[in-house]
Amino acid sequence: MVGVPAAVMLAFGLWGVDRGGMWRDEAVTFQVAERTVPQIWRLVHGVDAVHGLYYLLMHAVLAVHADEVVLRLPSVAGAVLTTALVAEVGARLARPRAGLWAGLLYAVNPMAGHYAQEGRSYALVAAGVMGATLLLLRGAWWGYGLVLGVTCWLHEFAVLVVLAHGLSLALARVRGRVWRGWGCAAGAVLLSLLPMVVVSRAQAAQVAWLRRPTGETVAGLARQFFGASEGVYWVCLGLAVVGLLAGAVGGRGTRRGEFALAGVAAPLVVVPPGVLMLASQSSPPLYVDRYVLYALAGAPLLVAAGGEWVAGTAERLRHGARRAVAPAHLRPRGNTNPRPHSGDRPETVGPEAPVAVRLSLRTYSGTLLGLLAVALVPLQQFSLLQQDRDPARRPDDLAAIARAAAYGVRKGDAVLYLPAYTRNTELAYPGAFRGTRDLVLARTGGVSGTLYGVEVPAAEVRGRVAGVQRVWVVADRAVLAGRWTPRDPGERAKLDLLQREFTVRGEAVRGRTAVRLYVRPLSPASLRPPSLPPRPARW
Repeated sequence: MVGVPAAVMLAFGLWGVDRGGMWRDEAVTFQVAERTVPQIWRLVHGVDAVHGLYYLLMHAVLAVHADEVVLRLPSVAGAVLTTALVAEVGARLARPRAGLWAGLLYAVNPMAGHYAQEGRSYALVAAGVMGATLLLLRGAWWGYGLVLGVTCWLHEFAVLVVLAHGLSLALARVRGRVWRGWGCAAGAVLLSLLPMVVVSRAQAAQVAWLRRPTGETVAGLARQFFGASEGVYWVCLGLAVVGLLAGAVGGRGTRRGEFALAGVAAPLVVVPPGVLMLASQSSPPLYVDRYVLYALAGAPLLVAAGGEWVAGTAERLRHGARRAVAPAHLRPRGNTNPRPHSGDRPETVGPEAPVAVRLSLRTYSGTLLGLLAVALVPLQQFSLLQQDRDPARRPDDLAAIARAAAYGVRKGDAVLYLPAYTRNTELAYPGAFRGTRDLVLARTGGVSGTLYGVEVPAAEVRGRVAGVQRVWVVADRAVLAGRWTPRDPGERAKLDLLQREFTVRGEAVRGRTAVRLYVRPLSPASLRPPSLPPRPARW
Protein backbone atom coordinates (compact mmCIF):
# COMPACT_ATOMS: atom_id res chain seq x y z
CA MET A 1 0.00 0.00 0.00
CA VAL A 2 2.75 2.45 0.93
CA GLY A 3 5.93 0.77 -0.25
CA VAL A 4 4.93 0.23 -3.88
CA PRO A 5 3.92 3.87 -4.59
CA ALA A 6 7.03 5.10 -2.76
CA ALA A 7 9.24 2.81 -4.86
CA VAL A 8 7.60 4.05 -8.07
CA MET A 9 8.14 7.67 -7.02
CA LEU A 10 11.76 6.90 -6.19
CA ALA A 11 12.27 5.40 -9.66
CA PHE A 12 10.70 8.41 -11.39
CA GLY A 13 12.59 10.81 -9.14
CA LEU A 14 15.98 9.28 -9.91
CA TRP A 15 15.27 8.88 -13.63
CA GLY A 16 17.27 11.67 -15.29
CA VAL A 17 18.10 13.46 -12.03
CA ASP A 18 21.62 14.00 -13.40
CA ARG A 19 20.32 15.93 -16.40
CA GLY A 20 23.45 18.10 -16.46
CA GLY A 21 22.17 21.63 -16.14
CA MET A 22 20.75 23.91 -13.45
CA TRP A 23 18.19 26.58 -14.16
CA ARG A 24 18.12 29.99 -12.51
CA ASP A 25 16.35 29.11 -9.24
CA GLU A 26 18.37 25.95 -8.71
CA ALA A 27 21.56 27.91 -9.28
CA VAL A 28 20.50 30.36 -6.57
CA THR A 29 20.10 27.45 -4.15
CA PHE A 30 23.48 26.08 -5.18
CA GLN A 31 25.48 29.28 -4.81
CA VAL A 32 23.73 30.47 -1.63
CA ALA A 33 24.05 27.09 0.08
CA GLU A 34 27.82 27.18 -0.51
CA ARG A 35 28.16 30.39 1.51
CA THR A 36 28.95 30.41 5.21
CA VAL A 37 26.14 30.38 7.75
CA PRO A 38 26.76 34.05 8.73
CA GLN A 39 26.60 35.01 5.05
CA ILE A 40 23.31 33.12 4.60
CA TRP A 41 21.93 34.77 7.72
CA ARG A 42 22.87 38.19 6.32
CA LEU A 43 21.30 37.38 2.95
CA VAL A 44 17.88 36.41 4.31
CA HIS A 45 17.63 39.68 6.19
CA GLY A 46 17.74 41.52 2.90
CA VAL A 47 16.32 39.10 0.35
CA ASP A 48 14.78 35.61 0.04
CA ALA A 49 13.81 35.23 3.71
CA VAL A 50 11.07 32.83 2.60
CA HIS A 51 13.77 30.29 1.68
CA GLY A 52 16.09 30.91 4.62
CA LEU A 53 15.58 27.60 6.44
CA TYR A 54 15.88 25.69 3.17
CA TYR A 55 19.20 27.39 2.38
CA LEU A 56 20.56 26.38 5.79
CA LEU A 57 19.41 22.81 5.20
CA MET A 58 21.07 22.71 1.78
CA HIS A 59 24.24 24.23 3.26
CA ALA A 60 24.54 21.09 5.38
CA VAL A 61 23.66 18.80 2.46
CA LEU A 62 26.13 20.33 0.00
CA ALA A 63 28.86 20.30 2.64
CA VAL A 64 28.93 16.53 2.08
CA HIS A 65 29.37 16.83 -1.68
CA ALA A 66 28.52 19.84 -3.83
CA ASP A 67 27.11 18.85 -7.21
CA GLU A 68 23.82 19.00 -9.09
CA VAL A 69 22.65 15.49 -8.20
CA VAL A 70 23.16 15.99 -4.46
CA LEU A 71 21.38 19.34 -4.81
CA ARG A 72 18.24 17.52 -6.00
CA LEU A 73 18.31 14.46 -3.73
CA PRO A 74 16.44 16.15 -0.83
CA SER A 75 13.61 16.93 -3.25
CA VAL A 76 13.56 13.31 -4.44
CA ALA A 77 13.33 12.19 -0.82
CA GLY A 78 10.56 14.71 -0.17
CA ALA A 79 8.55 13.45 -3.14
CA VAL A 80 8.96 9.82 -2.04
CA LEU A 81 7.80 10.69 1.48
CA THR A 82 4.84 12.66 0.13
CA THR A 83 3.81 9.68 -2.00
CA ALA A 84 3.93 7.33 0.98
CA LEU A 85 1.89 9.76 3.09
CA VAL A 86 -0.73 10.18 0.36
CA ALA A 87 -1.13 6.39 0.27
CA GLU A 88 -1.36 6.23 4.06
CA VAL A 89 -4.02 8.96 4.24
CA GLY A 90 -6.06 7.26 1.48
CA ALA A 91 -5.90 3.90 3.26
CA ARG A 92 -6.78 5.43 6.60
CA LEU A 93 -9.84 7.27 5.31
CA ALA A 94 -11.12 4.64 2.86
CA ARG A 95 -9.41 1.28 2.47
CA PRO A 96 -5.93 0.00 1.53
CA ARG A 97 -6.58 -0.23 -2.20
CA ALA A 98 -7.75 3.39 -2.30
CA GLY A 99 -4.49 4.40 -0.64
CA LEU A 100 -2.55 2.30 -3.14
CA TRP A 101 -4.29 3.94 -6.10
CA ALA A 102 -3.87 7.44 -4.68
CA GLY A 103 -0.17 6.92 -3.96
CA LEU A 104 0.51 5.57 -7.44
CA LEU A 105 -1.42 8.40 -9.09
CA TYR A 106 0.68 10.91 -7.19
CA ALA A 107 3.91 9.08 -8.12
CA VAL A 108 3.19 9.16 -11.87
CA ASN A 109 1.92 12.76 -11.95
CA PRO A 110 4.24 14.87 -14.18
CA MET A 111 4.01 17.88 -11.85
CA ALA A 112 5.12 15.80 -8.86
CA GLY A 113 7.96 14.32 -10.91
CA HIS A 114 9.04 17.75 -12.10
CA TYR A 115 9.53 19.20 -8.63
CA ALA A 116 11.00 15.94 -7.34
CA GLN A 117 13.99 16.82 -9.54
CA GLU A 118 14.35 20.47 -8.65
CA GLY A 119 16.79 21.90 -6.13
CA ARG A 120 14.16 24.00 -4.36
CA SER A 121 12.02 23.56 -1.27
CA TYR A 122 8.65 22.72 -2.83
CA ALA A 123 8.81 18.90 -2.68
CA LEU A 124 9.88 19.06 0.97
CA VAL A 125 7.01 21.45 1.71
CA ALA A 126 4.57 18.98 0.14
CA ALA A 127 5.93 16.22 2.38
CA GLY A 128 5.54 18.42 5.45
CA VAL A 129 1.95 19.32 4.57
CA MET A 130 0.97 15.67 4.11
CA GLY A 131 2.72 14.75 7.35
CA ALA A 132 0.73 17.45 9.14
CA THR A 133 -2.46 16.18 7.48
CA LEU A 134 -1.89 12.66 8.78
CA LEU A 135 -1.21 14.02 12.27
CA LEU A 136 -4.42 16.04 12.02
CA LEU A 137 -6.38 12.84 11.39
CA ARG A 138 -4.75 11.22 14.42
CA GLY A 139 -5.34 14.24 16.65
CA ALA A 140 -1.63 14.43 17.54
CA TRP A 141 -1.60 18.17 18.15
CA TRP A 142 1.95 18.59 19.42
CA GLY A 143 3.35 16.78 16.41
CA TYR A 144 0.92 18.60 14.11
CA GLY A 145 2.06 22.02 15.31
CA LEU A 146 5.74 21.11 15.13
CA VAL A 147 5.64 19.59 11.64
CA LEU A 148 3.45 22.34 10.21
CA GLY A 149 5.57 25.05 11.83
CA VAL A 150 8.78 23.72 10.27
CA THR A 151 7.00 23.30 6.94
CA CYS A 152 5.81 26.91 6.95
CA TRP A 153 9.35 28.07 7.67
CA LEU A 154 10.46 26.13 4.59
CA HIS A 155 7.94 28.21 2.62
CA GLU A 156 5.48 30.59 4.25
CA PHE A 157 2.62 29.95 1.80
CA ALA A 158 2.28 26.47 3.28
CA VAL A 159 0.34 28.25 6.03
CA LEU A 160 -2.69 28.24 3.72
CA VAL A 161 -3.15 24.57 4.52
CA VAL A 162 -4.37 25.68 7.96
CA LEU A 163 -7.51 26.98 6.23
CA ALA A 164 -7.94 23.69 4.36
CA HIS A 165 -7.58 21.71 7.57
CA GLY A 166 -10.08 23.95 9.32
CA LEU A 167 -12.62 23.29 6.57
CA SER A 168 -11.98 19.54 6.86
CA LEU A 169 -12.69 19.71 10.58
CA ALA A 170 -15.91 21.60 9.90
CA LEU A 171 -17.05 19.04 7.33
CA ALA A 172 -16.33 16.23 9.80
CA ARG A 173 -18.36 18.07 12.46
CA VAL A 174 -15.78 17.40 15.12
CA ARG A 175 -16.46 18.18 18.75
CA GLY A 176 -15.19 21.12 20.76
CA ARG A 177 -12.26 19.23 22.26
CA VAL A 178 -10.84 18.63 18.77
CA TRP A 179 -11.38 22.26 17.80
CA ARG A 180 -9.48 23.40 20.88
CA GLY A 181 -6.54 21.10 20.21
CA TRP A 182 -6.32 22.12 16.58
CA GLY A 183 -6.80 25.82 17.39
CA CYS A 184 -3.93 25.84 19.88
CA ALA A 185 -1.60 24.06 17.44
CA ALA A 186 -2.57 26.27 14.49
CA GLY A 187 -2.27 29.40 16.61
CA ALA A 188 1.25 28.42 17.67
CA VAL A 189 2.19 27.93 14.02
CA LEU A 190 0.87 31.35 13.06
CA LEU A 191 2.68 33.06 15.92
CA SER A 192 5.97 31.36 15.05
CA LEU A 193 5.61 32.55 11.46
CA LEU A 194 5.14 36.25 12.28
CA PRO A 195 8.87 37.19 12.07
CA MET A 196 9.11 35.73 8.57
CA VAL A 197 5.93 37.49 7.47
CA VAL A 198 7.28 40.86 8.66
CA VAL A 199 10.64 40.38 6.93
CA SER A 200 9.26 38.90 3.70
CA ARG A 201 6.74 41.72 3.26
CA ALA A 202 9.66 44.11 3.00
CA GLN A 203 11.10 41.88 0.26
CA ALA A 204 7.99 41.91 -1.95
CA ALA A 205 10.02 43.27 -4.87
CA GLN A 206 11.37 39.73 -5.31
CA VAL A 207 8.01 38.67 -6.81
CA ALA A 208 7.22 41.87 -8.68
CA TRP A 209 7.40 39.91 -11.94
CA LEU A 210 4.26 37.91 -11.14
CA ARG A 211 1.00 38.51 -13.02
CA ARG A 212 -2.58 38.24 -11.83
CA PRO A 213 -4.12 34.77 -12.24
CA THR A 214 -6.86 34.38 -14.86
CA GLY A 215 -9.31 31.69 -15.88
CA GLU A 216 -6.56 30.17 -17.99
CA THR A 217 -4.42 29.94 -14.85
CA VAL A 218 -7.13 27.92 -13.11
CA ALA A 219 -7.55 25.61 -16.12
CA GLY A 220 -3.80 25.13 -16.37
CA LEU A 221 -3.51 24.17 -12.71
CA ALA A 222 -6.37 21.68 -13.08
CA ARG A 223 -4.49 20.09 -15.98
CA GLN A 224 -1.38 19.78 -13.86
CA PHE A 225 -3.33 18.24 -10.98
CA PHE A 226 -5.50 15.76 -12.89
CA GLY A 227 -3.57 14.93 -16.06
CA ALA A 228 -1.75 16.62 -18.90
CA SER A 229 -3.14 14.42 -21.69
CA GLU A 230 -6.79 14.63 -22.72
CA GLY A 231 -7.77 11.05 -21.88
CA VAL A 232 -6.11 11.04 -18.46
CA TYR A 233 -7.45 14.48 -17.56
CA TRP A 234 -11.12 13.80 -18.25
CA VAL A 235 -11.14 10.35 -16.66
CA CYS A 236 -9.39 11.56 -13.51
CA LEU A 237 -11.50 14.70 -13.30
CA GLY A 238 -14.67 12.63 -13.69
CA LEU A 239 -13.61 10.22 -10.95
CA ALA A 240 -12.73 13.17 -8.70
CA VAL A 241 -16.23 14.58 -9.16
CA VAL A 242 -17.71 11.14 -8.39
CA GLY A 243 -15.56 10.92 -5.27
CA LEU A 244 -16.65 14.37 -4.16
CA LEU A 245 -20.34 13.65 -4.69
CA ALA A 246 -20.14 10.21 -3.09
CA GLY A 247 -18.50 11.72 -0.03
CA ALA A 248 -21.23 14.35 0.19
CA VAL A 249 -24.22 11.99 0.05
CA GLY A 250 -23.11 9.01 2.08
CA GLY A 251 -20.45 6.59 3.11
CA ARG A 252 -17.71 6.92 5.64
CA GLY A 253 -17.37 10.35 7.17
CA THR A 254 -21.08 11.16 7.33
CA ARG A 255 -21.22 10.50 11.07
CA ARG A 256 -20.29 13.25 13.49
CA GLY A 257 -16.56 13.47 14.20
CA GLU A 258 -15.57 11.10 11.39
CA PHE A 259 -13.38 12.27 8.50
CA ALA A 260 -14.32 11.43 4.93
CA LEU A 261 -11.69 11.04 2.25
CA ALA A 262 -13.38 13.66 0.06
CA GLY A 263 -13.74 15.95 3.08
CA VAL A 264 -9.97 15.99 3.53
CA ALA A 265 -8.91 15.87 -0.13
CA ALA A 266 -11.23 18.52 -1.59
CA PRO A 267 -10.24 21.36 0.79
CA LEU A 268 -6.58 20.49 0.26
CA VAL A 269 -6.82 20.69 -3.53
CA VAL A 270 -9.07 23.77 -3.66
CA VAL A 271 -8.45 26.07 -0.70
CA PRO A 272 -4.71 26.97 -0.88
CA PRO A 273 -4.65 27.70 -4.66
CA GLY A 274 -8.04 29.42 -4.49
CA VAL A 275 -7.10 31.70 -1.61
CA LEU A 276 -3.76 32.64 -3.20
CA MET A 277 -5.40 33.36 -6.56
CA LEU A 278 -8.12 35.49 -4.98
CA ALA A 279 -5.58 37.39 -2.88
CA SER A 280 -3.59 38.09 -6.06
CA GLN A 281 -6.59 39.88 -7.60
CA SER A 282 -6.74 42.72 -5.06
CA SER A 283 -3.08 42.99 -4.02
CA PRO A 284 0.31 42.55 -5.68
CA PRO A 285 0.17 39.10 -7.33
CA LEU A 286 1.60 36.29 -5.25
CA TYR A 287 0.44 33.18 -7.11
CA VAL A 288 2.78 30.71 -8.81
CA ASP A 289 1.80 27.07 -9.24
CA ARG A 290 4.90 25.80 -7.44
CA TYR A 291 3.95 27.79 -4.33
CA VAL A 292 0.94 25.47 -3.91
CA LEU A 293 2.50 22.23 -5.12
CA TYR A 294 1.44 20.64 -1.83
CA ALA A 295 -2.22 21.03 -2.86
CA LEU A 296 -1.58 18.48 -5.64
CA ALA A 297 -1.82 15.67 -3.07
CA GLY A 298 -5.56 16.23 -2.77
CA ALA A 299 -6.17 15.44 -6.45
CA PRO A 300 -5.14 11.73 -6.46
CA LEU A 301 -6.97 11.27 -3.16
CA LEU A 302 -10.17 12.57 -4.76
CA VAL A 303 -9.64 10.41 -7.84
CA ALA A 304 -9.05 7.36 -5.64
CA ALA A 305 -12.23 8.15 -3.69
CA GLY A 306 -14.16 8.14 -6.96
CA GLY A 307 -12.50 4.93 -8.09
CA GLU A 308 -13.29 3.29 -4.76
CA TRP A 309 -16.97 4.24 -5.06
CA VAL A 310 -17.17 2.89 -8.63
CA ALA A 311 -15.38 -0.35 -7.69
CA GLY A 312 -17.50 -0.83 -4.57
CA THR A 313 -20.72 -0.22 -6.48
CA ALA A 314 -19.71 -2.72 -9.16
CA GLU A 315 -18.87 -5.34 -6.52
CA ARG A 316 -22.22 -4.87 -4.77
CA LEU A 317 -24.08 -5.15 -8.07
CA ARG A 318 -22.24 -8.35 -9.01
CA HIS A 319 -22.84 -9.80 -5.57
CA GLY A 320 -26.54 -8.94 -5.75
CA ALA A 321 -26.83 -10.45 -9.22
CA ARG A 322 -25.16 -13.69 -8.13
CA ARG A 323 -27.45 -13.98 -5.11
CA ALA A 324 -30.47 -13.49 -7.37
CA VAL A 325 -29.53 -16.24 -9.82
CA ALA A 326 -28.12 -18.77 -7.35
CA PRO A 327 -30.33 -21.81 -6.47
CA ALA A 328 -32.18 -21.47 -3.21
CA HIS A 329 -30.21 -24.22 -1.46
CA LEU A 330 -26.92 -22.46 -2.34
CA ARG A 331 -27.91 -19.01 -1.13
CA PRO A 332 -26.12 -18.08 2.09
CA ARG A 333 -28.18 -18.02 5.27
CA GLY A 334 -27.26 -16.40 8.55
CA ASN A 335 -23.56 -15.71 8.82
CA THR A 336 -22.32 -15.18 5.25
CA ASN A 337 -18.68 -15.08 6.26
CA PRO A 338 -18.04 -18.32 8.20
CA ARG A 339 -14.59 -19.07 9.51
CA PRO A 340 -13.41 -22.09 7.50
CA HIS A 341 -11.80 -25.07 9.18
CA SER A 342 -8.18 -25.81 8.47
CA GLY A 343 -9.17 -28.35 5.87
CA ASP A 344 -11.77 -26.20 4.14
CA ARG A 345 -9.57 -24.94 1.31
CA PRO A 346 -11.42 -25.47 -1.95
CA GLU A 347 -9.37 -26.33 -4.97
CA THR A 348 -11.62 -24.29 -7.21
CA VAL A 349 -13.86 -21.32 -6.68
CA GLY A 350 -17.39 -21.86 -7.87
CA PRO A 351 -20.90 -21.23 -6.66
CA GLU A 352 -20.34 -23.72 -3.84
CA ALA A 353 -17.24 -21.88 -2.50
CA PRO A 354 -17.56 -19.93 0.75
CA VAL A 355 -18.97 -16.45 0.22
CA ALA A 356 -15.93 -14.87 1.91
CA VAL A 357 -13.59 -16.43 -0.66
CA ARG A 358 -15.66 -15.23 -3.61
CA LEU A 359 -15.95 -11.71 -2.15
CA SER A 360 -12.19 -11.66 -1.53
CA LEU A 361 -11.43 -12.59 -5.12
CA ARG A 362 -13.85 -9.99 -6.43
CA THR A 363 -12.19 -7.40 -4.22
CA TYR A 364 -8.76 -8.32 -5.54
CA SER A 365 -10.03 -8.22 -9.12
CA GLY A 366 -11.27 -4.68 -8.53
CA THR A 367 -7.90 -3.71 -7.07
CA LEU A 368 -6.03 -5.19 -10.00
CA LEU A 369 -8.29 -3.45 -12.52
CA GLY A 370 -7.60 -0.18 -10.70
CA LEU A 371 -3.85 -0.82 -10.83
CA LEU A 372 -4.09 -1.54 -14.55
CA ALA A 373 -5.90 1.76 -15.10
CA VAL A 374 -3.26 3.63 -13.07
CA ALA A 375 -0.49 1.93 -15.08
CA LEU A 376 -1.98 3.40 -18.26
CA VAL A 377 -1.48 6.95 -16.93
CA PRO A 378 2.34 7.12 -17.33
CA LEU A 379 2.03 5.32 -20.67
CA GLN A 380 -0.34 8.03 -21.89
CA GLN A 381 1.98 10.77 -20.63
CA PHE A 382 5.36 9.10 -21.24
CA SER A 383 6.49 11.69 -23.77
CA LEU A 384 5.84 14.47 -21.24
CA LEU A 385 7.72 12.62 -18.53
CA GLN A 386 10.64 12.05 -20.89
CA GLN A 387 10.76 15.65 -22.11
CA ASP A 388 10.78 16.91 -18.54
CA ARG A 389 14.20 15.28 -18.05
CA ASP A 390 15.67 17.56 -20.72
CA PRO A 391 17.40 20.67 -19.25
CA ALA A 392 16.03 22.70 -22.15
CA ARG A 393 12.50 22.20 -20.77
CA ARG A 394 13.33 24.36 -17.75
CA PRO A 395 12.94 28.17 -18.03
CA ASP A 396 16.66 28.38 -18.77
CA ASP A 397 19.73 26.14 -18.87
CA LEU A 398 22.71 27.83 -17.24
CA ALA A 399 25.05 24.98 -18.16
CA ALA A 400 24.33 25.53 -21.87
CA ILE A 401 24.88 29.29 -21.47
CA ALA A 402 28.19 28.63 -19.70
CA ARG A 403 29.31 26.30 -22.49
CA ALA A 404 28.48 28.94 -25.09
CA ALA A 405 30.51 31.52 -23.17
CA ALA A 406 33.45 29.17 -22.67
CA TYR A 407 33.69 28.73 -26.45
CA GLY A 408 34.90 32.28 -26.96
CA VAL A 409 35.77 33.87 -23.62
CA ARG A 410 39.47 33.97 -22.82
CA LYS A 411 41.48 34.84 -19.74
CA GLY A 412 41.62 38.59 -19.22
CA ASP A 413 38.47 39.35 -21.25
CA ALA A 414 35.94 41.84 -19.89
CA VAL A 415 32.40 40.68 -19.08
CA LEU A 416 29.13 42.52 -18.48
CA TYR A 417 25.95 40.94 -17.10
CA LEU A 418 22.69 42.51 -18.22
CA PRO A 419 20.67 42.52 -15.99
CA ALA A 420 22.72 41.63 -12.96
CA TYR A 421 20.84 38.37 -12.30
CA THR A 422 22.44 36.84 -15.41
CA ARG A 423 25.61 36.75 -13.28
CA ASN A 424 24.00 33.60 -11.91
CA THR A 425 25.58 31.70 -14.81
CA GLU A 426 29.07 32.66 -13.66
CA LEU A 427 28.22 31.90 -10.02
CA ALA A 428 26.89 28.44 -10.90
CA TYR A 429 29.58 27.55 -13.47
CA PRO A 430 32.63 29.68 -12.63
CA GLY A 431 34.97 27.57 -14.75
CA ALA A 432 33.60 29.07 -17.98
CA PHE A 433 34.52 32.58 -16.78
CA ARG A 434 37.77 31.88 -14.92
CA GLY A 435 40.25 34.72 -15.32
CA THR A 436 37.73 37.21 -16.75
CA ARG A 437 37.11 40.77 -15.49
CA ASP A 438 33.63 41.56 -14.19
CA LEU A 439 33.60 45.21 -15.25
CA VAL A 440 30.97 46.69 -12.95
CA LEU A 441 30.94 44.39 -9.90
CA ALA A 442 31.69 46.33 -6.71
CA ARG A 443 31.06 43.67 -4.02
CA THR A 444 30.32 39.98 -4.30
CA GLY A 445 27.05 38.48 -3.11
CA GLY A 446 28.60 36.82 -0.09
CA VAL A 447 30.13 40.07 1.11
CA SER A 448 27.15 42.31 0.31
CA GLY A 449 24.40 39.96 1.52
CA THR A 450 22.74 39.87 -1.91
CA LEU A 451 22.07 37.13 -4.44
CA TYR A 452 24.14 38.46 -7.34
CA GLY A 453 26.45 41.04 -5.80
CA VAL A 454 26.38 44.84 -5.81
CA GLU A 455 27.41 46.75 -8.94
CA VAL A 456 28.88 50.24 -9.15
CA PRO A 457 26.46 53.20 -9.44
CA ALA A 458 25.29 54.29 -12.88
CA ALA A 459 27.65 57.29 -12.83
CA GLU A 460 30.66 54.95 -12.59
CA VAL A 461 29.61 52.53 -15.31
CA ARG A 462 31.06 54.68 -18.11
CA GLY A 463 34.39 54.96 -16.32
CA ARG A 464 34.58 51.19 -15.88
CA VAL A 465 33.88 50.57 -19.57
CA ALA A 466 36.13 53.37 -20.88
CA GLY A 467 39.15 52.05 -22.72
CA VAL A 468 37.66 48.57 -23.14
CA GLN A 469 37.88 47.58 -26.79
CA ARG A 470 35.89 44.37 -26.60
CA VAL A 471 33.49 43.04 -24.01
CA TRP A 472 31.50 39.86 -23.58
CA VAL A 473 27.88 40.36 -22.57
CA VAL A 474 25.63 37.75 -20.97
CA ALA A 475 22.16 39.24 -21.33
CA ASP A 476 18.45 38.62 -21.24
CA ARG A 477 17.28 38.62 -24.87
CA ALA A 478 14.19 40.64 -23.96
CA VAL A 479 16.44 43.50 -22.81
CA LEU A 480 18.61 43.37 -25.91
CA ALA A 481 15.52 43.34 -28.17
CA GLY A 482 13.94 46.30 -26.37
CA ARG A 483 10.93 44.31 -25.18
CA TRP A 484 11.83 45.12 -21.59
CA THR A 485 13.78 48.04 -20.15
CA PRO A 486 15.19 47.59 -16.63
CA ARG A 487 14.25 50.22 -14.08
CA ASP A 488 17.65 50.31 -12.43
CA PRO A 489 19.75 53.28 -13.68
CA GLY A 490 22.91 51.15 -13.71
CA GLU A 491 21.29 48.57 -15.99
CA ARG A 492 20.09 51.28 -18.35
CA ALA A 493 23.57 52.83 -18.39
CA LYS A 494 25.11 49.49 -19.42
CA LEU A 495 22.54 49.03 -22.17
CA ASP A 496 22.97 52.59 -23.45
CA LEU A 497 26.76 52.27 -23.67
CA LEU A 498 26.55 49.02 -25.59
CA GLN A 499 24.06 50.43 -28.09
CA ARG A 500 25.94 53.71 -28.71
CA GLU A 501 29.61 52.76 -28.55
CA PHE A 502 29.84 49.09 -29.55
CA THR A 503 28.81 46.78 -32.35
CA VAL A 504 28.07 43.06 -32.22
CA ARG A 505 30.69 40.71 -33.63
CA GLY A 506 29.20 37.33 -32.62
CA GLU A 507 26.35 35.82 -30.71
CA ALA A 508 25.21 32.55 -29.16
CA VAL A 509 21.58 32.16 -28.08
CA ARG A 510 20.52 29.67 -25.43
CA GLY A 511 16.83 29.94 -24.62
CA ARG A 512 16.04 33.37 -23.21
CA THR A 513 19.71 34.31 -22.77
CA ALA A 514 22.27 35.52 -25.31
CA VAL A 515 26.05 35.58 -25.07
CA ARG A 516 27.40 38.36 -27.29
CA LEU A 517 30.80 39.76 -28.17
CA TYR A 518 30.74 43.56 -28.50
CA VAL A 519 33.65 45.54 -29.99
CA ARG A 520 34.24 49.24 -30.54
CA PRO A 521 34.08 50.19 -34.25
CA LEU A 522 37.45 50.85 -35.91
CA SER A 523 39.27 49.77 -32.77
CA PRO A 524 42.49 47.76 -32.96
CA ALA A 525 40.53 44.79 -31.75
CA SER A 526 38.22 44.99 -34.73
CA LEU A 527 41.11 45.15 -37.20
CA ARG A 528 42.63 41.88 -35.97
CA PRO A 529 41.27 38.60 -37.37
CA PRO A 530 38.21 37.94 -35.25
CA SER A 531 38.07 34.86 -33.06
CA LEU A 532 34.42 34.53 -34.03
CA PRO A 533 32.54 34.66 -37.34
CA PRO A 534 31.53 38.20 -38.36
CA ARG A 535 28.04 39.44 -37.61
CA PRO A 536 25.38 38.21 -38.05
CA ALA A 537 26.87 34.74 -37.85
CA ARG A 538 26.26 32.67 -34.74
CA TRP A 539 28.55 30.14 -33.16
